[in-house]
Amino acid sequence: MADGLLLAAFPPELAGLDLEPPPGWRVALTGVGAVTAAATTARLLAGRPAARVLFVGTCGAYDDRLAVGDLISASAALAVSIDVLDGRAYRPAPEQVRWEATLQLPFPAHAVAVPPAITLDAAAASRLATLAPAEHLELSGVFAAALAAGVPVGALLGVANRVGPGAHAEWRARHEAVSRALVAALGPVLAGLR
Repeated sequence: MADGLLLAAFPPELAGLDLEPPPGWRVALTGVGAVTAAATTARLLAGRPAARVLFVGTCGAYDDRLAVGDLISASAALAVSIDVLDGRAYRPAPEQVRWEATLQLPFPAHAVAVPPAITLDAAAASRLATLAPAEHLELSGVFAAALAAGVPVGALLGVANRVGPGAHAEWRARHEAVSRALVAALGPVLAGLR
């Protein structure tokens, strides 16, 4: 039987799982950004089949629906753009912009917005909050690649910051602790998904 594929964007979000992969899982990095994550996930799945894909990482919260430190599962990944929301751009009708999770996890499920870059503006964060409570950069790429390969996919994310002007400083201060808490909560989940 094929192992599961456990992914994160970069090493700190694995909180040591890359050094000691859980039984029944192989661990890899996608790199940062949706396009890089899609290409890497597709390459990993083409090179060696996986029974399931689980992405772990940190995200930002747009509003008070989520608190820093919350752990959520992604119910869907949404490719979004403030320019589209504000009418300065549009997406062609055939373009897919939503990918549903197919791997269910025992954490509160929320849609996750995936913009092309980190949102710094408070007004833009407020507009994006109309679509989802959380922002993340890789998830649409991972979901798209896994679903195209016919592999069940899900994500567990820890909220490390509020989206807006101070997001990067808050993320830098909290992402490692949030990642450790996420990995600690992940143990029983991984055992149940084998």
